[in-house]
Amino acid sequence: MRAVFALLTLLMLATAPADARDSLGIFEGWGAFRDPAAPRCYAIAQSVARGGRSGKGFASVGTWPRQRVRGQIHLRLSRARSDKAPVTLSVGERRFPLVAGRIDAWAADARGDAAIIAAMRSASSMSVQSIDAQGRAFADSYALRGAATAIDAAALGCARVR
Repeated sequence: MRAVFALLTLLMLATAPADARDSLGIFEGWGAFRDPAAPRCYAIAQSVARGGRSGKGFASVGTWPRQRVRGQIHLRLSRARSDKAPVTLSVGERRFPLVAGRIDAWAADARGDAAIIAAMRSASSMSVQSIDAQGRAFADSYALRGAATAIDAAALGCARVR
């Protein structure tokens, strides 16, 4: 229950005003939402810190139907990364190099997004690793239970928007 509260709190802080979003459901540690004002739909989860507490990072899979963008991966890192540090996403046994800004990371293209989502559907966890601005390695971990359902709910939430 604490994880759901933390997820909802993060969503209120991280995106548009709360009254602009419709909840499509909470699925384990993942939530699915629709923002009709944008319009956009997304599945989102907070990273998991030691002891099962919520971390500072989040992972999302978004759809923007009017821009013809579907299933786009976005990761907000828990720390600002070093400018020269690579960012790698590990999903199960697969590794994906990501394109990154200072605190955000994405797949390089739609093919990368699709491969990551396919891996997420069959894995139990994922983590994103890099090196922070102080030169320390870090990893943000995510439980994937409920992710596939939340991703599907978000895709369906925007299926009729043109």
